[in-house]
Amino acid sequence: MPALAVHRRHPLLNKVLGNGIAIVITLFLLLALTLFVGQVMPVDPVQRIVGEFADQASYDAAYHRLGLDQPVMVQFWHYLVRMCTGDFGSAIMTGKPILQDLMRVFPATIELATVAVIIGAGLGIPLGVLSAVERGKPIDHVVRLITLTGHSIPNFWLSLMGLMVFYAMLGWVGGQGRVDIYFDGLVPTRTGLLLIDSLIAGEMDVFWNAVSHIILPASILGLASMAYLTRMTRSFMLEQLSQEYIITARVKGLSKWAVVWGHAFLNIRVQLVTIIALAYANLLEGTVLVETVFSWPGFGQYLTTNLLVGDMNAIMVCVLLVGIIFIGLNMLADALYRVLDPRTRK
Repeated sequence: MPALAVHRRHPLLNKVLGNGIAIVITLFLLLALTLFVGQVMPVDPVQRIVGEFADQASYDAAYHRLGLDQPVMVQFWHYLVRMCTGDFGSAIMTGKPILQDLMRVFPATIELATVAVIIGAGLGIPLGVLSAVERGKPIDHVVRLITLTGHSIPNFWLSLMGLMVFYAMLGWVGGQGRVDIYFDGLVPTRTGLLLIDSLIAGEMDVFWNAVSHIILPASILGLASMAYLTRMTRSFMLEQLSQEYIITARVKGLSKWAVVWGHAFLNIRVQLVTIIALAYANLLEGTVLVETVFSWPGFGQYLTTNLLVGDMNAIMVCVLLVGIIFIGLNMLADALYRVLDPRTRK
């Protein structure tokens, strides 16, 4: 009975503990799977360190220093112990602590992904609503064609074509990188987000130059998000527009768009929170090709570089970060559910 009483008195504590255990297990399995995949990667990180023409003694010394001569489970255990003490190791390519590298590159990806999801949601949600309301009409077919295009065309091809047309030929946007080279380093780094840092510093020339650089890659990433958000919004709206309460609202004399935005759209907000969170998480970890084409010094390019050299320390930390991002955004979406839908608070 006492245990049952405690369970009833502290449901929130039980939920927090349950979620915490689930998160730990998820991240543990994610790291274990990453290490296993790393063992079969056809890349030799030791050779990257000592060079192709190093003698066997130098190779063996580096191999031992990295702990690669130990069994996989021992390597994994040592990594977990170091991680729990806050030691995530140093990157092979830069020689700096991995966390320091991530603090340098991740804000660039956050900035790019945030602008992209704003573009994707700002266009995708209204288009999805419009397509659902005008179902079967020409505007619906046009919107569905746009979403099909956004899903079908590879980002790297769009990036190359965008640079060729809008930068090289028309000169409407900036080129590769976050800012032109003569603006690089003019703004003190406070948040790591160049648009915000330049506004804080009052450097409007740097701000507008950064805008010209970010608008094209963000639009290309936003196109894919827009396609996904449009399709899902259309599906959610079609389900709501077929409900009886919509007919009742129209019978009461409300206009079509008052019913659409004031009733049907309000009932899909919780679902939209989920898909926007997932779209944002996918952008944070899925910008590799676009960052490579645009020489964007972000997380995707950093992860790709470390994959090519087989740096398992850096790869493990990057994978851990991606896992935390997805879990964190899902928890944020769950919290927003309670704000947007009082029924979920029970």
